[in-house]
Amino acid sequence: MDLHLKIWRQKDRQSEGKLVSYDLKELNPHMSFLEMLDTLNEKLITEGDEPVEFDHDCREGICGQCGMMINGIAHGPLKNTTTCQLHLRSFRDGETVLIEPFRAGAFPVKKDLKVDRSAFDRIISSGGFVSINTGQAPDATAVAVTHQTAEEAFDAAACIGCGACVATCKNGSAALFTSAKITHMVLLPQGKEERSERVLNMVTQMDKELFGHCSNTEACEVECPQGISVLNIARMNYEYGRALFFRRKG
Repeated sequence: MDLHLKIWRQKDRQSEGKLVSYDLKELNPHMSFLEMLDTLNEKLITEGDEPVEFDHDCREGICGQCGMMINGIAHGPLKNTTTCQLHLRSFRDGETVLIEPFRAGAFPVKKDLKVDRSAFDRIISSGGFVSINTGQAPDATAVAVTHQTAEEAFDAAACIGCGACVATCKNGSAALFTSAKITHMVLLPQGKEERSERVLNMVTQMDKELFGHCSNTEACEVECPQGISVLNIARMNYEYGRALFFRRKG
């Protein structure tokens, strides 16, 4: 199959970027989207041009590194699919494909399709961990956690931090990411001891990173490759209000 690509090229954070057109022919429709970009880069290097920079790592839909906007959709047209798990058979022969980096004020472009998502790391560093001594791992039946609670915690923990929620949100909000990290910690016994301090610190850091505010459009859940629920945002808001209440009361 043949594809006509329009790819965002930008030398560095300070430079102006632009869309550059490329044509690829005789592609295998079973190739992944990133393999297609590899093929393009091999062609560019052979011709003496600079290859397109893009983030990738595991290429198994786990690490969350490969995010980009494909025809205006984070990770492309397939629901609950990362860019690396997207295949060319999802496109038509001869189709024009627009490829851009994630667009968000808190995700500045580093080069081409690479963006700086270190704001997520700083949110996690502010409280997304358990610092108390929880001892050795107990027997599976020793801690009373209901099946539903465990499933909700694991569903939230499935967030891979790719940033699609931020890129999709019209406000550039990180509410879904932050709430998922808060939820999976607060639902389990090991995370309850620091629940108030955690939510206050993580929400404060999220605001410091200049992410936008959530306005409940729910676009983040639609484009999330893991299908993280917006109900986690409601839980984060509850936890934040609870923490403020006890801080003022104390």
